[in-house]
Amino acid sequence: MTALQRLSDTIAARKSADPASSWTAKLLAKGPEKCAEKFGEEAIEAIIEAVKGDRAKLTSEAADVLYHLLVMLAARDITLDDVQAELTRREGTSGIAEKAARG
Repeated sequence: MTALQRLSDTIAARKSADPASSWTAKLLAKGPEKCAEKFGEEAIEAIIEAVKGDRAKLTSEAADVLYHLLVMLAARDITLDDVQAELTRREGTSGIAEKAARG
């Protein structure tokens, strides 16, 4: 099991936790919109670090982005397995062709 899968499993388990005892539960209790907002904030921070070129800071921000992406997905009952299935479905299809198929 990968670290990303373990994180996803932990986030799923925290959906039913007391918000006073867990940052993840607290975020989820605020609803999908707040989770999406927090994901956006973290994505912007990662973009800033990518532009600056600080490898260590970008790595740290990327970890934050992945965490907040998984929280946002959990808030809408989408699992990491769902996302992995979509990636598998797209395997072998060029990005240009895949994007064109979405119209």
